[in-house]
Amino acid sequence: MRIAFLGTPAFAVPALDALVRASHEVLVVVAQPDRPAGRGQELREPATKAWARARGLPVLQPAKVRDGKLTAELATLSPDLLVVVAYGRILGKDLLTLAPQGAVNVHASLLPRHRGAAPIQWAIASGDRETGVTIMQMDEGLDSGDVLLQRALAIGPDEDADQLSRRLSALGGDALLEALSLLQAGGDLPVRQDPARATVAPVLTREHGRLDFALTAARLSDRVRGFSPWPGAFTTLAGRTLKVHRAAARPPTEPGVEGLAPGLARPGGGGLLVGCGEGSTLVLLEVQLEGKRRVAAADFLKGHPVAPGTVLGT
Repeated sequence: MRIAFLGTPAFAVPALDALVRASHEVLVVVAQPDRPAGRGQELREPATKAWARARGLPVLQPAKVRDGKLTAELATLSPDLLVVVAYGRILGKDLLTLAPQGAVNVHASLLPRHRGAAPIQWAIASGDRETGVTIMQMDEGLDSGDVLLQRALAIGPDEDADQLSRRLSALGGDALLEALSLLQAGGDLPVRQDPARATVAPVLTREHGRLDFALTAARLSDRVRGFSPWPGAFTTLAGRTLKVHRAAARPPTEPGVEGLAPGLARPGGGGLLVGCGEGSTLVLLEVQLEGKRRVAAADFLKGHPVAPGTVLGT
């Protein structure tokens, strides 16, 4: 098939590799503009642009997608299909109906669960034990199009969002090829999503990473993993930001963890114990005080003693 590909981050690259591997013709790669990144704020090109440049393929990086210019440029290429993978922009009807086969999207969740911008992070943060990828026929709604194919995988108990993203990215490339084969063969009809089962995975902000110790330790442990590497989980200690890179819920039957009110902290359990909701306890295992390096919580406590009765998050 002749394909116009719209995608921006590294998550989208395995889908491009899969298309080439299956001898589909990628006519153009459309990515978001280069953005400042890093401490020096130097312009950095998207991963998909780098992939395309290495193969001599044309790249488009429009600042806008709803002014008709991108539609006109893609129309000159006469694609059979648009493939969209983590492009990061909402497409209008003009783009969705440009190609004879429409537009398909690789979405990193088992729709209709976790529609929206951050499905990988929210799957972990919500305590899901399974997620996957959905190949859907795009419409003008928020990830509400008909489902062509789904593939599931289990979320590892210690897996963070970055690790899960890499696995879903590879799965998405394979699932995309399966879905395109079905389209070409005129296979099974797409399945409509049940809107009653839909949940939303909104864009992440820094504030999502703030740990609310009124939640259970299990939920907070999931949020630490789900929001790694960004926005990262954090609390405050004596008025200074304390990032939490690794944490674990401790069972209430474990000796020495009982009796901590939400937010109350004391050394123990191989790190820093913190009381949480419903009588549960979270142990902080790896932390980073603002302006300092990331260290094991046990080592942190040697240089920053935390007296029993200290309250975090105030």
